[in-house]
Amino acid sequence: MAEHNPESGPLARHAVRRERHPLLRVLSILGVVVAVLGVSAAGVAAYAVWDTFSALGENSVDIGGEEALPPSIGEIEGGVNLLLVGSDSCEGQDVALFPRCADPDDAPGERNDVTMLVHISDEPRHVTVVSFPRDMLVPIPSCPDGQGGSYSAMSPQPLNASYQYGGLTCTVMTIEELTGEQIQFAGAIRWTGVIDMSDAVGGVDVCVSGDINDPHTGLSLTAGTHTLQGVEALQFLRIRHGIGDGSDLGRISNQQQFMSSLVRKLKSDAVLSNPGVLFTFATTAIGLTRSDPPQLVLSSELANPTRMVQIAMAAKDVPFEDIVFVQYPTEYTSDYINVLPLRDVADQLFAALAANQPIQLTGEASQGSGVEVTGEVTDPAASPAPSDSAAPSDSAAPSETRVALPSEIAGTTAAQVTCTVAEQ
Repeated sequence: MAEHNPESGPLARHAVRRERHPLLRVLSILGVVVAVLGVSAAGVAAYAVWDTFSALGENSVDIGGEEALPPSIGEIEGGVNLLLVGSDSCEGQDVALFPRCADPDDAPGERNDVTMLVHISDEPRHVTVVSFPRDMLVPIPSCPDGQGGSYSAMSPQPLNASYQYGGLTCTVMTIEELTGEQIQFAGAIRWTGVIDMSDAVGGVDVCVSGDINDPHTGLSLTAGTHTLQGVEALQFLRIRHGIGDGSDLGRISNQQQFMSSLVRKLKSDAVLSNPGVLFTFATTAIGLTRSDPPQLVLSSELANPTRMVQIAMAAKDVPFEDIVFVQYPTEYTSDYINVLPLRDVADQLFAALAANQPIQLTGEASQGSGVEVTGEVTDPAASPAPSDSAAPSDSAAPSETRVALPSEIAGTTAAQVTCTVAEQ
């Protein structure tokens, strides 16, 4: 497949496009944040890893965010918007694992095939993770070209062209224009670290409703629950064919199942009380910044270990019910190749976030029929309900009113256990 020139027109591949790699790379940044916090909270010489984390700033990118606040060991003040990007670059990748990287017509270029906005609200804290489909057609604003000039703005293109056009800064600007949110922090990870990071955390539990045998990724799983790490974790996060409706929308919800399970594991005592696991997790992630070429790049506003601690401390006590994973609402184009943003619907989500209101999901778990909800779990860190009053059905304080999102917005919470639906 010839490399797409952003100025030549939209890249139309939603239903049939060759596999790109939306993976655990985006979770590495979250892992770093949680790991730094865990090491600090456990009292295991947090400053002994300071030199390791200093490597974060060596390849940082200026996204034009707010100036850094004075460092302090305490949660960050106010709300936080953190954009996580997973790119499909072949630079530094293992050709044996990813044969397409040996194809000179397919390997060049770098696109943001995973784009997630992590919103941590001001007090009371809630966490909302918004996943944006890679083939959603959106305008791309004029972006810095890195040489003191700028690229011209473009009419609607697939979202994943923004990174190829102007790097991390351009993707940040594109999402800001789409959502109206100001993004203070951002990071981009290439997919070489997927196997190492999943090994470092000791694997993640996932569920599939039926047998999966996908020749595109090489993944074979029987129906039931599996603990995946290494190559299998990578394959699970790549899989599109053989689950749901076979689309990228179904794959997004599959990734959200993985993230939700990872969140529950990272918040459990089994991880946060184990300094050895945390240190391994953190140093493995930071090793990505020192590779050649670097596989982890952070915005200059985020490339600071104290800042990571502040962000993690703001999110660490949020109950599972208030950690929500949603898909940006879309509808298919007439040819079913790309998708179009439903801005009026999405505006209701972002209005609730701006007002710091907890949200209630009313739609399906997946836009692409990728997962089904099979149960719920209780957050072990959640405060018990008072014995002299009826316990509410969710974690919202009595003074908070949950905003019911439109049914067009699909998603789940970290309290919901989901299972990937095998394609029938």
